[in-house]
Amino acid sequence: MLDIDPPKTGHSLPKALSIAEVEQLLALPEKKTPLILRDYAMLHLMYATGLRVSELVRLPVQACNMTSCHLRVLGKGDKERLVPFGEVARERIEDYLDQGRPQLVKKKSCPFLFLNNRGGAMTRNRFWQIINGIAIQAGTRHRISPHMLRHSFATHLLAGGADLRAVQMMLGHADISTTQIYTKIETDRLKAIHQRFHPRG
Repeated sequence: MLDIDPPKTGHSLPKALSIAEVEQLLALPEKKTPLILRDYAMLHLMYATGLRVSELVRLPVQACNMTSCHLRVLGKGDKERLVPFGEVARERIEDYLDQGRPQLVKKKSCPFLFLNNRGGAMTRNRFWQIINGIAIQAGTRHRISPHMLRHSFATHLLAGGADLRAVQMMLGHADISTTQIYTKIETDRLKAIHQRFHPRG
């Protein structure tokens, strides 16, 4: 038995939100307090860039280039990468920087972009609570984690025709085999569509 290899364990497929569910989650409420501006800036930026939650909450203000719309992210193993973001995310960040963050900054300055209500750094657990609270208010059907937004970012990019290597770079995956799990998700989606609509599916 020592010469027999054990069966390979399969990768658990990440859960991704539909585009409609993401739109529902990101819809900005009419009331815009400093904390609401912060929360939705974080949500928009996470979906626009696929950041890990640890990268998001520790993102320095200086790492966010509002002119060229890209982030300088320090990821796992202290590896730095540049990640672009779009116009909508930039608008949410600008609203937060103009009307939200100045209200949260206390006497002791904090280098991070996203601050808690005491003027300090946001924690991962607190952002989990925030995203679930927003999901409940938005009427989503299931609990949402920050990781689901990261998975949705990658899945929606690949579904739209993005290059796998580019998605790997934006996610900060050291090995492209880690990114390839998303191609399995897309294949499963196409198979489901075929079975549903093809006369001999």
